[in-house]
Amino acid sequence: MLNTIWPFFIIISFIFAIFTGNMSNLNNSIFTSCTDAVELTIQLFGTMCLWNGLMKIVQETTLMKKLTKFIEPIMKFLFPKMKKEDKEYKEITINIIANLLGIGNAATPLGLKAMKTMQEKNTKKDTLTDNMAMFIVLNTASLQIIPSTVIAVRTSLNSSAPTKIIFAVWIVTIVADLTGIIATKILMKRY
Repeated sequence: MLNTIWPFFIIISFIFAIFTGNMSNLNNSIFTSCTDAVELTIQLFGTMCLWNGLMKIVQETTLMKKLTKFIEPIMKFLFPKMKKEDKEYKEITINIIANLLGIGNAATPLGLKAMKTMQEKNTKKDTLTDNMAMFIVLNTASLQIIPSTVIAVRTSLNSSAPTKIIFAVWIVTIVADLTGIIATKILMKRY
């Protein structure tokens, strides 16, 4: 779908620029946007490295066990069919913790790993299991205590108060998570 939408927007922009005589503005904005994108990528790279490194350290220490124990009641409610000893249980737990810390860049590979493990155990390869559906909902809503990636982006764009969005992020992610979890639990019972 996006492969159709983006080229459409690009073509429309070129046509509009030609008819309005703004080709020089279009060219300038292309090069400015490319430069800005590279600068933002470089600035975010350091943040990504920091949080990925911290997640690796957390995985190797007793802190991971403490955090896992802390969210264990939530895990039992969200994934009642999953056993604590299962490989995907640990992967999902690490992913949830990374999302709570707002480290979406570290959470993504962990989430893909968990989905791959769940798919290997899935008897119907063309159908999502209840655990897979719940995990997708949790990752999409992504409850965040510290939205570090958003703060890093706001800092890189010279925001005067990059952390001012934290309270709003809490409200939005809590509402999104609760709505997604309730809807998923209801649909699991129906289907």
